[in-house]
Amino acid sequence: MRPLVLFYLLVIYVLLQFSWWAYLLLELNSEVVEQKTELYELQKNQLPPHEADFFSNELNQRTTMVVGEGLVFLAILLIGIYITRRSFNKEFALARQQKNFLLSITHEFKSPLAAVKLNLQTLQKRELEKEQRTSIIAKALNETERIHNLIENALLAARIESHSFQMHVEEFNVTDCISSTIQSRIIPGAELKNIELDLEENLYMKGDALAISSLILNLLENAEKYTHDKSSVSISLKQVKKNLIIEVSDHGIGISDLEKTKIFEKFYRVGNEDTRNTKGTGLGLFIVKHIVDFHHGSIEVLDNLPNGTIFKVILPVE
Repeated sequence: MRPLVLFYLLVIYVLLQFSWWAYLLLELNSEVVEQKTELYELQKNQLPPHEADFFSNELNQRTTMVVGEGLVFLAILLIGIYITRRSFNKEFALARQQKNFLLSITHEFKSPLAAVKLNLQTLQKRELEKEQRTSIIAKALNETERIHNLIENALLAARIESHSFQMHVEEFNVTDCISSTIQSRIIPGAELKNIELDLEENLYMKGDALAISSLILNLLENAEKYTHDKSSVSISLKQVKKNLIIEVSDHGIGISDLEKTKIFEKFYRVGNEDTRNTKGTGLGLFIVKHIVDFHHGSIEVLDNLPNGTIFKVILPVE
């Protein structure tokens, strides 16, 4: 906040200096014209009417010139102040989001690592039945998969931001891609939300299969974060003319209209990291938006009545 206070003090100082400059310049012009008038009267003993009009017009012209130049300067100054203030706001918002990201990424790594450690210690110290061992191993694998996805997202976001992300475009079966992506998350014994699939068979497109898989994973994880334990998440795929439409629907808390314009920004998450209950780093939807853009598609955020959210992705087949 200190830089912002200094900025406002500087703005006030500049405006006061500008006002004082304009006042002195107007006073100076008035004095010059008065002195010219007095000098002329002393030389001629009397000021003819046309000469009086001449000096009056000269004063008006000088005043108009000063006021006009002052208004232009003031307009430029105010525009500069507005642009600088907006830049300050963006920098502060980015710094706040980066702080939240560091807090969240620390928490996101600590939680699964602690869970894996606890599960391994349990296996080491206790003699368990086969079903219990299977369940504990599944939970540990689920947490390691979570860590793997975090690292992949962080690396992918870095490549996107540095413009080093390269797509491997080829024709692939989108139906199989989505199905295999969902299956890869299913670990026997692990607790996952119910996922309902409605996929048209054998739909193909030209694009990056790994990128589309990442898109599905991030949309699915986002839906699961804000969905109640007993609610399901739906994923549908269909073709309309020359476009594929992927919809990921949940019955969670929903997203306000104001937030819909911000959720694709890097690091953006609702609320403050110190008091947040949901998992995540603020990278998932940022990655989703760029993957859609790379495929020359579009994404919409819709309300899922009576509650929840629908992410609608439209991708061209070619």
